[in-house]
Amino acid sequence: MSATKKSMNGAGGEPAPGKSQEQDVRIPVEVDDSAEAAQQPIEDPTATPDEAASPAADEATPEHEMTEDEMIEAAIRAGEEAADNDFKVQLEIARKDLDAARAQLEDARSAQESAEKRAQEAADRTARLQADWENFRRRTAAERVAERDRATEKLVMSLLPVLDDMERAIAHAGTIENMGDDFKSFVDGVNAVHTKLLGAIEKEGVEVIDPAGQAFDPLEHQAVGRVEDASQYDETVNDVYQKGYRMGDHVIRTAMVTVTYGGERRPAPAEADPEADAGDAPESAETE
Repeated sequence: MSATKKSMNGAGGEPAPGKSQEQDVRIPVEVDDSAEAAQQPIEDPTATPDEAASPAADEATPEHEMTEDEMIEAAIRAGEEAADNDFKVQLEIARKDLDAARAQLEDARSAQESAEKRAQEAADRTARLQADWENFRRRTAAERVAERDRATEKLVMSLLPVLDDMERAIAHAGTIENMGDDFKSFVDGVNAVHTKLLGAIEKEGVEVIDPAGQAFDPLEHQAVGRVEDASQYDETVNDVYQKGYRMGDHVIRTAMVTVTYGGERRPAPAEADPEADAGDAPESAETE
């Protein structure tokens, strides 16, 4: 500023001769650096040189236009990729469904095996219960029959002495001569009671064992004496002192008898003739 004033005024304050009185005034202006910095682009310190130069390269490189074939090829590739991705998704879903179906099938098989096992156990248990019931029914029926037979046997055994006394009384009355009508009627009445009583016990399955003249059987007869008699076979029942009784297949009382000896041996029961059987065989074969 001082230099300017000096040039304007000169030494004496007057303008210098030969020059124009008006001159340009130059005023120094301080430029703000922040405005210039704002106008410049900000560079990324982490960007590589190629990336930093890419915007300029993009501006410099003109955009490439795709041909129709390239567009078709790109569309085909995009469709194939989409179909491939969709197929993969569908395949994954199908695999999951298959695994779930297999798990359900395995559970169903386990449930079926368990149900079949329980059904077999129930069938076996039912069969065992049925067999136990049948055995129980048969056993109780047999026990009832046996109990009834024992009760009947006990009653019959208590009546046998009464029958014996009646038979002795009737036998003794038969030895009396010149019986009166009243006594004879009494004996007939006793005989009738004896017959009825004997018929009552026979209805219960009781049979009388009266083996006079039969072969001695130690299972049914009780020998109380021996009598020599050559006119009869050896081991033959001669006298019956007390009759025996059989109830079914069980002998409830053996007969008291005397047995003969000194006679001939009783022949064995007749056996079937083998020659006769052999002679009949061809006839039966021819008949067939």
